[in-house]
Amino acid sequence: MYVAVVVLRVLTWNVFHGRALPGAGRDLFDEFSGALAAWEWDLALLQEVPPWWPQMLAARLDANARFVLTSRNVLLRLRRALAVRWPDVIKSNGGGANAILIRGDTIAEHRIRRLCIWPERRWVHAVRLHTADTWVANLHGGGPARDAHRAAASVLGWAGEEPVVLGGDFNIRGLTLDGFTHAGGHEVDHVFVRALEASGPASVLDHGPLSDHAPVAVTIAHVPTR
Repeated sequence: MYVAVVVLRVLTWNVFHGRALPGAGRDLFDEFSGALAAWEWDLALLQEVPPWWPQMLAARLDANARFVLTSRNVLLRLRRALAVRWPDVIKSNGGGANAILIRGDTIAEHRIRRLCIWPERRWVHAVRLHTADTWVANLHGGGPARDAHRAAASVLGWAGEEPVVLGGDFNIRGLTLDGFTHAGGHEVDHVFVRALEASGPASVLDHGPLSDHAPVAVTIAHVPTR
């Protein structure tokens, strides 16, 4: 028998469809990827991601990626062309995705569940980390607590007895989830954990004009026994 302490730095960020405030009038992939490259994290949970970004980010950041398309993705090639040229005109109509980026581990499994279809499609998706024996889930909720509770129940069902991280933009400031502990957050962006604990307070990272949400980072740990 041995005991190993697993420590993970979790980042959650709604990237506002790759836009800035005020609008920059141009594609900002280099700026967003540069910010993500400069911060310390093992798990990045991203919402409102341009659908063509996840694999590009994975390559730029030396990470593994999984994503799920969310809303407004019909005729995606046309949407992409317009969004790259006029991001502040097309806004969310450029298409959307939620993405999980992993550094320092491999992905053993990826699960997806649609939570609702109206007024727009909402999804939760999760990966199981191969080495850390942990499930990591990402959510962009629609505001009603129903989405968050459905997401939490889905992830607990996938994870069984394994530790869980559930983070993202919940669109709710005050929230509790059965089976989870709140590890940290800022405004509507949160990280919840099961069979894990935060090793300190969450940090709100300096993101300049990028996005209308602040990135939130929290360090979590658990002590699995073999």
